[in-house]
Amino acid sequence: MQKVKIIKYILIVVVVFGALITISDEIQYRLGVGDFADSDNSFAMKGCNVAGISLHGDIYTYYDPESQNMDNVVTSEDIVYLLETAETTPNIEAIILEIDSYGGSPVASREIVDTIKNFVTIPVIVQIREAGLSGAYWVASASDYIFASEISDVGSIGVTQSYLDESGYNIREGFTYNSLNTGKFKDILDPQKPLTWEEKQLLQRDLDIVYEAFVKDVAENRGIELSEIEKLADGSSMLGQMALEKGLIDEVGGYYEVQDYIYNKLGIDPVVCW
Repeated sequence: MQKVKIIKYILIVVVVFGALITISDEIQYRLGVGDFADSDNSFAMKGCNVAGISLHGDIYTYYDPESQNMDNVVTSEDIVYLLETAETTPNIEAIILEIDSYGGSPVASREIVDTIKNFVTIPVIVQIREAGLSGAYWVASASDYIFASEISDVGSIGVTQSYLDESGYNIREGFTYNSLNTGKFKDILDPQKPLTWEEKQLLQRDLDIVYEAFVKDVAENRGIELSEIEKLADGSSMLGQMALEKGLIDEVGGYYEVQDYIYNKLGIDPVVCW
C-alpha cells in the first residue's frame, strides 16, 4: 500500500513539473526569450518592448565592401530585416527608427517604405538627428510620427543622377575615347565622354518617373495635398522648425521627447533595445 502511494506521489510530481515546463515555455514564447529567442534577435530581450533601429549613412540595396565605407552605409536588406524582426517579435510593441542620412538609392528607400507601409503593424516613430534628406526623408514619411531637432536638416525632396564629365580633361591631355558597343546608348553615363542631347532626354525621363513616385508617396504618407508637396519638392532642405510648419514632421524634439510620446500617446512604458 505504501508503495502505491509513493508511485502516485511520483506521478503527481511528474505531472506538475510537466505543467510548469509548459507554462514556462509559453511565457518565454510570449516574451520572445529563452529557447524561443533568435540568437541574432537583439529585440527578444526580457523586459524589452520597443525596438530601436538605426538608419545611418548612405542608403544602398546591399553592402559592397570593396566600394563602400561600412561606417557610412546602410542597406535596405538590413533595415527591412530589422523591421520584420521587430514586427514578429512578440514582446515588441513599437519601433524607434533613428535616421541620420543624406539619402541614397531610390530603390533601396522604396523597399524600406514598402515594408513599413505593407508589413509593419506596430507604431513606427522616427527621430531625425543631423539629417533626414532625400531617400532618408522618403523613408521617414512612411512612419506614424516624425520627430526632428529644430536644427535638423529635413526634406530635399528630389532626384539627381549627376556625375563628373572628364572628357574635357582627356581632350587637353590628348586622350581619345573610342566607343565600341552594340547600341548608341550603351555607354551612356561613361565619364570619359560628354552626354548627347538624346542621352540627356532619356535620363531626364527616368528621373521624372522616380521624382513623381517620390512626391506622390510623401503626399500620401503625410496626408498633404500633392500640390503642396510639389511646391516643396525642389531639392532644397529646411531646418526642423520650418519642416514642422510645412508639415514634413510632426514634432520638434529628440530622444527624450520620443520616449515621452511613446509613454503618453501610445501607453507604453518604453524599454528600448538597439
